[in-house]
Amino acid sequence: MRIFITGATGVLGRRLVKELVSRGHSVTGMARSPRGEDTVRFLGGVPSGADLFNSESLLPDIEGSDVIVHAATSIPVKMRLKPEDFTHNDRIRREGTRILTDCAGKTGVKKLIFQSVTWVSRPEDGLFFDESSRPNPDRTTASAVEGERITEEAADKYGFIPTVLRCGFFYGADASHTRVMADGIRRRRFPIIGSGENIWSNIHVDDAALAFVTAAIEDLKGVWHVVDDHPVSVGEYFSLFAQKLGAPAPPHLSPWIARLLAGGYTVGLLTKSTFTSNRKLKNASGWAPRYSSCNEGLDQIMQEWKSEGFF
Repeated sequence: MRIFITGATGVLGRRLVKELVSRGHSVTGMARSPRGEDTVRFLGGVPSGADLFNSESLLPDIEGSDVIVHAATSIPVKMRLKPEDFTHNDRIRREGTRILTDCAGKTGVKKLIFQSVTWVSRPEDGLFFDESSRPNPDRTTASAVEGERITEEAADKYGFIPTVLRCGFFYGADASHTRVMADGIRRRRFPIIGSGENIWSNIHVDDAALAFVTAAIEDLKGVWHVVDDHPVSVGEYFSLFAQKLGAPAPPHLSPWIARLLAGGYTVGLLTKSTFTSNRKLKNASGWAPRYSSCNEGLDQIMQEWKSEGFF
């Protein structure tokens, strides 16, 4: 197959290019710099310098593709987050998705895979939710819901297969936010806020990439949650991370003090549950997480960090 990937130089995108090429597929990956183009070439793909927001530059590079994977994001990496920090990410999900889906229709693409997040549907009560639950977006996830809708409406219009993969909390050795968290935990500057009893459904980025590869190869129409087999409390996750790092146990911090230090959005992100399951995806496809829990996934990260001298 011929596969076109946006965000090909990102943490997820690099893995997609490498894995799909290794399986014999022809991959074109978008890159925004000469260095990014070199990365795509090194992984075995063909770099595209097209502008996501310009259909005239996109069309020639998408022409002839069987599948588009829309994996471009612009997630800010810092402790004190504000909704306006997500402005560019919102544009990618809204305007970029609209242009990309129109190009898919005009060039006869058979399938488009859109990257979303599970917490677009998390309920306020913190209870379990799944793919059938109603969207419940906040200011920073409303664009993900809109991107999902744009993808589905374009699929109805043009006839391609729409796949929405909602990922849990990413973590990986080369993920910037994982490294920031590790550094903060080691310095006792990344506390557990409140009780830490809220539940997170996580996914190692290697396993997320394999889910996208599976969706490219198999026909998975609709919405699918990409998480590991064992959700954990945030307190468990932070404590386990500290243990793997050989760091002291993370301190606890009250939510009101945390809001003063890190802002309301960051506190909300760290204290709300994203309790969901991969049951639907596992039952309908050949995918299963290689790292069934964050315990196994963090072990892999520690091995990689030790080999590169990160800690």
